[in-house]
Amino acid sequence: MTAPTIFVVDDQTSVRDAIGEMLSVFGFRTETFDSAASFLSAVPSTRPGCVVADVRMPGIDGIALVGELARRRIDIPVILISGHADVPMAVAGIKAGADDFIEKPIDDAKLVAAINRAMARVFAALDNSRQHDELAERFGRLTPRQVEIFDLVASGFTSQAIAAKLDLSTRTVESYRAQIMEKMQAESVAVLVRQAIRLQRIEV
Repeated sequence: MTAPTIFVVDDQTSVRDAIGEMLSVFGFRTETFDSAASFLSAVPSTRPGCVVADVRMPGIDGIALVGELARRRIDIPVILISGHADVPMAVAGIKAGADDFIEKPIDDAKLVAAINRAMARVFAALDNSRQHDELAERFGRLTPRQVEIFDLVASGFTSQAIAAKLDLSTRTVESYRAQIMEKMQAESVAVLVRQAIRLQRIEV
C-alpha cells in the first residue's frame, strides 16, 4: 500500500512550513499548499492521506474545502485548524464532515493524535473494502445453481426444505452446500449468513 501523505493547506507560509516540518519529524510524508484551490487541483482521489487545513482562508475556506471534497466523492479525512474565535466555524466544519479540529496555538501531540485517529479510520475502511472485494470475488465463482442454494441456506432453509423446493435429493443439496462452503471459505452456516448480509443477498 502507498504510504499516506499529510496535505497541509494554509495560506500563511510560516504556519504551513512549521506544521509540515513538525509532521516530518514525526515520520509523516507531507505536502504543503497555500490555498484550498491549489490543493483541489492536485489531490488524487485514490491516494491515502489526511488533510490538515486552516478554517479561515481567502477564497475557499476550510469548511468549503470539506464540502467540495464530499461533492467530488473524495473520501479523505480533514482536520481543521482554528483560532479561538473560529471555534464555531470549526464546529460547523465537523457537521459538514471534517474529522476533527485543533485550536491554535497548535499542540503537536494533539494534532498527531488527531491525524493518527483519522488515518486509523482510513486504513480500517480500506481493509473493509478489500475484504468485501475478496468476498464478492469468491461469490462470483459460484455457479447459478450454487447461488440459488446459497441464498436459500442464508435465508434459513434446511437441506430437506431446499431439496423439496428445487426438486433435488437431499444428498445433492448437501453436496452443493459443501461446495459452496468451500468456495466461500465459510466454516459454518453462521459465517455464510454473515457473508450473505455483507453481499446484500438477504435483508436484516
